Amino acid sequence: MAPLVLGIDSSTQATKALLVDAESGEVLEQRRASHPDGTEVDPRAWLAAVDETAGPLLERADAVAVGGQQHGMVLLDGRGEVVRDALLWNDTRSAPQAETLIQEMGGPEASVEEIGSLMVASFTASKLRWVRDNEPENAQRAASVMLPHDYVSLHLAEQGTAPFTDRGDASGTGYYSTRAEAWVPALAEAALGKALELPRLPGTPQEVMARTACGAVIAAGTGDNMGAALGLSQGPGDVSVSIGTSGVCAMVSPTRPGDASGTVTGFADATGNFLPMTTTINASRILEVARALLGVEHEELSRLALASVPGANGVTLLPYFDGERTPNRPTARATLTGMSTATTREDVARAYVEGLLCSLADGIAALEDRTGTAAARITLIGGAARSQAVQQLAPAIFGREVTIAPEGEYVALGAARQAAWALSGFEEAPAWRISGSRTVGAEPTPEVLGAYRELKDRTENWG
Repeated sequence: MAPLVLGIDSSTQATKALLVDAESGEVLEQRRASHPDGTEVDPRAWLAAVDETAGPLLERADAVAVGGQQHGMVLLDGRGEVVRDALLWNDTRSAPQAETLIQEMGGPEASVEEIGSLMVASFTASKLRWVRDNEPENAQRAASVMLPHDYVSLHLAEQGTAPFTDRGDASGTGYYSTRAEAWVPALAEAALGKALELPRLPGTPQEVMARTACGAVIAAGTGDNMGAALGLSQGPGDVSVSIGTSGVCAMVSPTRPGDASGTVTGFADATGNFLPMTTTINASRILEVARALLGVEHEELSRLALASVPGANGVTLLPYFDGERTPNRPTARATLTGMSTATTREDVARAYVEGLLCSLADGIAALEDRTGTAAARITLIGGAARSQAVQQLAPAIFGREVTIAPEGEYVALGAARQAAWALSGFEEAPAWRISGSRTVGAEPTPEVLGAYRELKDRTENWG
């Protein structure tokens, strides 16, 4: 009988757990539990969700790994107790602190040279500085800091295990050097104003980091985007476009990227490569806003959007409803322009879908420009990728064919693949085949992207 592995995705919205055949990658059972909403969450809620989802599966697994939302700040005191609610990646209150940290590091180029990315409000270090500036009592109580996936992994480990993480998730903290491939404790100390204990890092991607109370292997785990790349079996040049709570365009690259503008973040991946990414705060919620505005369900929203024409008869949406990270406009708000007395519900629906896809098209273009590599394959994943309007309009706006991955929990699947890798001890991750993908094409509509970019440039200094 083939060994079984458990992959867990502790995302912004929910915990998902997959029990998987380690040899074939076949998903045998899956469970899900929701998380509290908001950008500030008691991290102990994630542990309750993990117990609910993974608990019934854990005794059957030979190995386990956790993929989790990136950047979240989990502060613990000297006894390992939570100091305050975790600040999540989409909490932008620390935007001024990010700017201050950039200057303290010596400017944008120095930031990118050391940590691989330009510091932004999403990064953990900026949240540490916000705590120092606004909650000095909590800053003094803090003894260690973890990422969400670290906190969940430690919960699964036998008592007495030291905290651990991986290079992929660590590369989004603002105190890990992708140049030196190591923590820079001085950067964490500078952010909070005192020294902090940091989780240990693996020597190899497949290293066994701990064991459960039942003796199952625990792999290092990783960030959600790195987990999705593993789950999709992405190779160099492949781009995944994940349309969930956030919009993420990620390209596997063998070389360390650098972009002082901050458009592309130079993260590491979970295999030893790099995962340059562009990330938007606004993604699937754009469609939720459209659906609520028009008073329709998602199927009807797609029907309305597809009934309009490319360019929505002149209506253009810049979808920065909750501020934006790419481009870095944390205080911006959405702009809908070009409406007239002839504008229809169909046009408005189309403008919302096109606005979402144009923001992602800019992300893909930035990856290609900064890495000097044309996308080998573009794969759509995430909840909003199930929208018929998104599927049909994406190749038109991206100007190339798009692969639609079958519905699945790819972060959890990637975590399961990492667990199988640690269990095997082999040099390469196991090869799992994903069946059911399909490729779609459409006549390119560059004029739509052109109108979107003109509006983006025109509103650059607004808000």
